[in-house]
Amino acid sequence: MKLYEITFSPTGGTQKAADILTEALGGQAAAVDLTDGGADFSAVVCAPEDIAVIAVPSFAGRVPDPAARRLASVRGNGARAVLVCVYGNRAYEDTLLELADTAARAGFQVVAAAAALAEHSVLRRFAAGRPDSEDARQLQQFAVQIREKLSAGDRSAPAIPGNRPYRQKGGSGMVPLPGEGCISCGLCARRCPVGAIDPHDPGQVDRERCISCMRCVSLCPRSVRKVSPAALEALEAKLSEVCSRRKSEELYL
Repeated sequence: MKLYEITFSPTGGTQKAADILTEALGGQAAAVDLTDGGADFSAVVCAPEDIAVIAVPSFAGRVPDPAARRLASVRGNGARAVLVCVYGNRAYEDTLLELADTAARAGFQVVAAAAALAEHSVLRRFAAGRPDSEDARQLQQFAVQIREKLSAGDRSAPAIPGNRPYRQKGGSGMVPLPGEGCISCGLCARRCPVGAIDPHDPGQVDRERCISCMRCVSLCPRSVRKVSPAALEALEAKLSEVCSRRKSEELYL
């Protein structure tokens, strides 16, 4: 049996939640980074006895398009999948169900799923510091339940919330741009999951391609790549009430 950790984590929050669960399930795992736009994901071939932790963030209640496309190229071959969708304390809506459908089409058998919390990728004060120790405790206990289910030979699929058709795709429309102090180091362009930033001029961004994942903001060594303050203020006003109350993991077995 081989353990895989298949993640799309532009700013690291999804990776943290996936790491907690993966470590509790069995430790060392083969890492598959779905943010790598140059990788050949069809070369990832699983076996029926394998287990894959598949984790993505929720973008406006949906699986990010590049994550869905790249996961669809992986060959699951009946491997058991533990799904994780991570959100910033607002809501995950149809993300987990869409992820389950995508994983099934790739040949995985979904045996467990979790909606976990991490810092909001745009407004970091929401769900700040998460996943925290309480999140880790819940995910670790869930891993014990998953192991027990698999040891019993149970491959049944959990009931996962969501709607078909999925909610209409949307997005913040926020396109980070460099400010004064940018030295055109090119790190943002090299690490952009969708190649939206011109490597020769980081100030040029393909707005149609950008998915507002905020990786470029989180990676900027000079912290000068930002979203406009007016856009941040408007988003904060919109999310302030719904994101204020602490939410907990939702676990499906």
